[in-house]
Amino acid sequence: MGKKHDKTDPSQHRVTIYDIAEAIGVSHTTVSKALRNNPRISEATRVRVQEKAAAMNYRPDPMLSALSSYRMANREDKTQAALAWINPFRAPDLLRQTKEFDLYWQGAKETANRMGYQLEEFNTVDLSFPRMNTIFKTRNIQGLLLATLCGPDYEDPAINWQAFPWQDYAIVRFGRQNSYPEAHYITSAQTTVGILAFRSMRERGYQRIGFVGKYTRQRIFNAGVSFAQEELPPEQVIQRLHLSDADPVDLQMSALDHWIKSNRPDAILTDRPNLTELLKTMGYRIPEDLGLATTSIHDTPINAGIDQNPIDIGRAAVRTLISLITERTMGIPSVRNEIMIEGKWVDGSMLPNKQVSKHWK
Repeated sequence: MGKKHDKTDPSQHRVTIYDIAEAIGVSHTTVSKALRNNPRISEATRVRVQEKAAAMNYRPDPMLSALSSYRMANREDKTQAALAWINPFRAPDLLRQTKEFDLYWQGAKETANRMGYQLEEFNTVDLSFPRMNTIFKTRNIQGLLLATLCGPDYEDPAINWQAFPWQDYAIVRFGRQNSYPEAHYITSAQTTVGILAFRSMRERGYQRIGFVGKYTRQRIFNAGVSFAQEELPPEQVIQRLHLSDADPVDLQMSALDHWIKSNRPDAILTDRPNLTELLKTMGYRIPEDLGLATTSIHDTPINAGIDQNPIDIGRAAVRTLISLITERTMGIPSVRNEIMIEGKWVDGSMLPNKQVSKHWK
């Protein structure tokens, strides 16, 4: 006679969701959903199931977990719950007019749908934070994407960010613009982008490359440029020029003209959408007089430079948010994750290739 398996002995029997279901008198489907923090299962039931699972030393089968993830990623049934995209613009329609953010939305929505959620936009002009909180609690919305925290030029001034009960929600934001709430965030790998852009311009035959940008502590494309410039002989290093949107246009043009005449660049890398118009007004021809490249081909009228892969940024944001919900990791974290998505170089007519065969190393 063989030895009878003892369900209480882990060496003889792997505890399954069926065992947990039998122990507390619910269906195995309920147990499965509760262990995945499915929002359709009540909080009380989730806690009860998870406590029993821990007491029984339940460990998920990695092969079954992989199969479950595959099925979730490929199912076509109705979405189970919503994720909230919070738009804090004082003029909400302006947010998605920024092409990068519209592509964030597209990537986020596509991934949410594929993983069984729907993504819904809520703006702070039409809804106060207390009203949003009521809606989220009523509809069991547990995950929040903060579309942008972009400062006083765009942000709704009536927002009191610290008044919202962040501890009740999983939170992911795009970018590092403001310091609060200090949630996990997804953004472009700006330093890497700066290095990639500078090196790509050098590989196309440009020797005197200058950077013209908007300086903030949160925008660090110029850090990558500085790093790449360390590979140059000193006589080829051009000091970066920072222009402020607060300055009148004529003052910006004066500073730009002085910088160009002093440094004699043959190409400019920029993150400023208005640089093309400034140069045109000043009489410079692109690309005859100056090659031009950008850190974002989506949000500047420049066709050579970096595609920051904003759709992938949106996808990564939703994947991160759903993982936080699944793990019941709510609120502002003690250790913040910074997830950075690499960009790719795109050739364009505004920076023609001066040397096809010779590459700078």
